[in-house]
This record gives sequence, structure tokens and C-alpha cells, in this order.
Amino acid sequence: MPSSPPGGFADPLWRSVAVFRFASLAYVGLLVLRDAGRYAHPVAAGGVLLVMLAWSGVTAVGYARPANRRWPLLLADLGVVLAILAVTPWVVGRPALAAGVPALAVAWLAGPVLAWAVSGGRRRGTVAALLVGGTDLITRGRIGPSSLTGAILLLLAGAVVGHVARLAVSTEERLQRAVELEAATRERERLARDIHDSVLQVLSLVQRRGAHLDGEAGELARLAGQQEVALRALISGAPPTSPADPGGEVDLRSLLSGYASATVQVSAPATPVPLPASVAREVAAATAAALDNVRRHADGRGWVLVEDEGDTVTVSVRDAGPGIPEGRLVEAARQGRLGVAQAIRGRMTDLGGEVRIISTPGEGTEIELMVPRRSR
Repeated sequence: MPSSPPGGFADPLWRSVAVFRFASLAYVGLLVLRDAGRYAHPVAAGGVLLVMLAWSGVTAVGYARPANRRWPLLLADLGVVLAILAVTPWVVGRPALAAGVPALAVAWLAGPVLAWAVSGGRRRGTVAALLVGGTDLITRGRIGPSSLTGAILLLLAGAVVGHVARLAVSTEERLQRAVELEAATRERERLARDIHDSVLQVLSLVQRRGAHLDGEAGELARLAGQQEVALRALISGAPPTSPADPGGEVDLRSLLSGYASATVQVSAPATPVPLPASVAREVAAATAAALDNVRRHADGRGWVLVEDEGDTVTVSVRDAGPGIPEGRLVEAARQGRLGVAQAIRGRMTDLGGEVRIISTPGEGTEIELMVPRRSR
């Protein structure tokens, strides 16, 4: 588990471990004063108590710095506690331990378990608890209900504290990502304001002034309009067109948004319009074929409308051109021009969909591409 940076959510946990050591050491001191007369070597018990006090101070200072919360100090912490547990039978005496006198470390032995749990999560805390609890049971000579309960509580403490520590670090990482995202969003908004006040206004001015000109000036105006639309989509965070998993789904809006330009307006629902990737690509290709007709016969000005009706998705391509004369589509098919017959109708038929063409001479043309959610 990655360590928490200075000032992070894990710092209070490390301070709590230090407080626990001194509080549990105070309890150990009281027990030593009460039971010193029953110890085999009471003077040695006082020396061990001083070692525990010194080590509590060392760990409190050491763990306060994130750079020290690593294996050297963690292993030394565990080693000191195991050493104290190892000398307990000699200091207290086997008869006294058999009579129910508490071991020297008592609750203080949980210190390294908590430290390991905070530094590495549940697994590391559980390992430390098994080592400390197992050593404690071995040094007692015989296992009673109270000693077994203590080992189980130690194991639970390592697992629970480790879980809480992992959640703290995970929460901190998510918060850091959210702060970075917010900062990036603010910067993009600032750049968007600057671009809107300069570049976008220039592009819009060029497009308006040159829209009715011929030759290179008109082409320059058209390109300026296209770049204005693309730049507006970029600074607004519009989802770019991206390849999809052939077996998955793709948002149809992301495919059709690429057709938007200074002369083509694309309108879609605010929510995603998911379709199987292969279906969405075919609908987008049919839409492109319809827009190609708009460019050739209606001065390139068109409107694309996406409607999600639940069981059916409809894409309408409309223009304000001269319309399609009656019989013109049949004649074009006979001449081998199969743009509508194959590129549009053929695709929709393969998808189990339907094409409707509504055209009035002098009033424009509307092509409706309707595709079911599931192919028939």
C-alpha cells in the first residue's frame, strides 16, 4: 500500500499509535508495581519497563516522519516486542505465569501490530498479529482462555486498523485526483475565455465576412468556420470520436458529432445514445452518405437530428435545397449511381432498419434513418 504524504489522512493514525503505546505502557507500569513481589526477577522487570519507555519514545519520534515508516523501523519495532516477550518467562517466572500473573508487555505488545497495519493494510497487520500473538502464546507455556482471547483480539485489531488505514490512503488519493481535475477544469475554463475573446471571434468574423465570396476567399471562410466549430467542441470538453470494441457498444453521438461544421448542425440528446459498435458505424456511414448529397445538391447546408425512442433510434438529415424531382432516384439507380440505393438504403436494410425520404421540390429534402435496437 502506498504511503501517505506528509499531512495526509494517515498521519492521525500514526499519532494514535504513539498515544496508544504510552497509554498502554502506563497500564503495564501499574501491573509491574502491583505484581513485582511475585516476579522471579523484579529488578529486571524494572529494566524491561525502562526499555519499553525508551522504545516508545523512539517509535513516536521515528514514525512521525513519513520517510521512516519503512521496513528498517517496522522490523526493529517488531523485534523489540518479540525480544521482550522472549525474556518474560525468565523475568516473571514460569510459576507466576502459570498462576495467572500477566505477562510483561500486556497490551503494549499491540504497538508494532498497529504500526504494521497502518503502514501496509490488513495483510501486513494480520502477519504482525500472528507473529506477536503466536510468540506470546509460546512464552506462556500453556494456553488459557484469557491468553487465547488476547491473541484473537490482537488479530482483529491488525485486520480492522489495516482496513481503516487502506481506506484512508485510498480516500486521500481520490481527493487528490479530484483536486487535480478541478484545477485542470479551471485552467481549461480560463483558456476557453481567452480563446473565445480572441481566436474564436476572429474565426467567426472570417466565416461571416467571406461566406458569400467565391474562389479562395470563400474557401478560406469555409475552413475558418470548420475550425471554429472544432475549437468550440474542444474547449467545451465534447467527447471525441474514438474507435470502439467491435463487440461492445458505442455512443452514436460521438460518431455523428464529427460531421458538425460551419454549414452542418448536429443536434442530439443530452444523454448517451448507445448502439452496438457495428450498428453505430453503419448508421454513421449512412449519415455521411446523406450529408454528401447535401454538399452536392444543397450548397452543403444541412441539419442532423438524433432521436432516441427507446426501441428505435432515428437519425434525420435535412437540407433546404431544391428537393428531389419525382423519379430521380430510380433514374440515378439505373445510371449506376447507387449513393441512396446502396450507401443509405442498403445499409439500413442490412441492419433491419428503414429509410424514409421526404422531399418537396423547392423546399428541401429530409432523409430519416430508423434502426431498431436489435437487428431483425
